[in-house]
Amino acid sequence: MTFNAMPSNVNLASYPKSLDCNYTLIGGVDEAGRGSVLGPLVIAGVSIKRKDLSSLRRRGVRDSKLLTVKARHKLFSRIIDLAEHICVYESDCDEVDQYVYSNMLNKLEAKAMATVIDNIFAMRVYVDACDVNPLRYKECIECELGSIPRPRILSLHHADGANTAVSAASIVAKVIRDEEIRKIRSQHNEIGSGYPSDRKTMKFIAKWVANHDSAPHFARKSWKPLRALLANHIQSIHATSGYGEKNHLALLPLGL
Repeated sequence: MTFNAMPSNVNLASYPKSLDCNYTLIGGVDEAGRGSVLGPLVIAGVSIKRKDLSSLRRRGVRDSKLLTVKARHKLFSRIIDLAEHICVYESDCDEVDQYVYSNMLNKLEAKAMATVIDNIFAMRVYVDACDVNPLRYKECIECELGSIPRPRILSLHHADGANTAVSAASIVAKVIRDEEIRKIRSQHNEIGSGYPSDRKTMKFIAKWVANHDSAPHFARKSWKPLRALLANHIQSIHATSGYGEKNHLALLPLGL
């Protein structure tokens, strides 16, 4: 299996190598793009034979944020070779916005992780907890699981740096999300990293709003920096056209 073989037009993609249960599978689940204002939120899960985890550690698998792009891609290929199951869930901007408007982003991530866990067939799964309360997050995931028997979930903060299976999942999620951002960049050029802390990203969005009177379809409209840009744009239109005129733009509900 290669990265190029992975479809990009589905929300959920699962890649089983086999369904042989004569060995212990350890699972890891992590996300990429949670805080981004552009592109999807990607949740990835991998299950690996316990005996193969040491091979991944020796080859340098660790938290994807600590690796170069080149290193991530090299390790991605090795993870694909060794993993028994890989499942990837992509949540687009509309879905993320829906949950953020309801102040339930953690709920979305828990549901996505449960879906991924159901498809990697490991009996012990480590997850990187996004909730300040890891136990509460574990219980939230367990409520969404459909698989029987249910795996044991271990919910930890900073699991992507402490657990090899989660590190592997973080690399898979990061590589796939980076590919989605690359596709956006190939069409729209200077979009930056996609994160609101990136001045290049916010400059791109501001220019888009000024030119189109709306946010890009690949942007999260629930994010406060984008909401502020839209609100300021509406005010500038009112200032130039007069407050008595009806404007076609509407203020968005509160989000992050």
